[in-house]
Amino acid sequence: MSFENFHHSVNFFNTPCILVTLGPSSLSKDVVEQITAENIYLLRINLSHTPVDKVEKTIHKIQQWTEVPICLDSEGAQIRNQSMAHEKVEFNKSAFVKIHYNDVIGDTENISFTPRFVAKEFVVGDRIRVDFNSVCFRVVEKHKDHCLAVVEQGGIVASNKAADIDRDLPLVPITDKDKEAIEIGKKMGIKHFALSFANSRENVDEMRKLAGESSIIISKIESKSGLINLNSILASSDQIIVDRGDLSRQIAVEKIPFLQRRIISQARAMNKPVFIATNLLETMVTTKNPTRAEANDVASTLLMGANGLVLASETAIGGYPVEAVEMIGKLIEQYSRWTPNTSIVELLANGDNPEQRLN
Repeated sequence: MSFENFHHSVNFFNTPCILVTLGPSSLSKDVVEQITAENIYLLRINLSHTPVDKVEKTIHKIQQWTEVPICLDSEGAQIRNQSMAHEKVEFNKSAFVKIHYNDVIGDTENISFTPRFVAKEFVVGDRIRVDFNSVCFRVVEKHKDHCLAVVEQGGIVASNKAADIDRDLPLVPITDKDKEAIEIGKKMGIKHFALSFANSRENVDEMRKLAGESSIIISKIESKSGLINLNSILASSDQIIVDRGDLSRQIAVEKIPFLQRRIISQARAMNKPVFIATNLLETMVTTKNPTRAEANDVASTLLMGANGLVLASETAIGGYPVEAVEMIGKLIEQYSRWTPNTSIVELLANGDNPEQRLN
């Protein structure tokens, strides 16, 4: 199906679609042209990894290559470490590290975080976990220009990785960078805006005020506050994304599959399209095929009622972005043929090719 026919005939409640994140692995004419041959709904620009001075140029490139709409995905209310020396730094357990209030290039003894000056909010005893618990710092002293922390859990930290602590901090829902990028996007005809870490209805309303009443606001559910305020967030949003990765920073991983089911159910009850993100085909960041568990997860997600699937690292930084999109397309195709009465004979007849089987 051509892009025009697909996009103008999208019915989220019977046609699952794909949201593709563009990044270093896929931000090229060749790759974009290949992936947009599939049933792509949106191409996502992640502002957490895109400098604001590159937003206009990036949008312009994509618009030259395809007519698939672009979605600007905000930084939102989140903490990230800043640039690290040599891109990656290893922290050893029990070592001491200065967490600076101002921007620094991170190394084995120094690190800083965004939003700027957020470290001023840290207090003695706070534990700051970086990159899904790769490293954990515990604040032991507070000084005029930095906090001193001990490395409780060692590991490797790359630049610009998400971080979290065990209490709420006064983070703005939409950063100054987000606001600047939204203005650029509006001038360039962007209609889709994703709100990261939507914690309340007021957050969504603020995003719509900035993006314009005709915009399509996609609220991302990735925090405990977002879960607690889900119904009011749904009421003010056009669509939602469930980010299972960031959600698992605050919620025990064994609860995520069941929360996913509940969120999908509530979104469908309110006629709001719901997309699922994170770790769909994580193996395909480095390999050409997904695991059977990943394929089953995607199929189960569709069967429980998700309207679409979001590829993130698989297409942004992975080695096989085209293959990842193709695999999601194949799984959607199989899903579209499935009924509770489909026989094994019918399933085997639907394009079974030994050369395409998972390894």
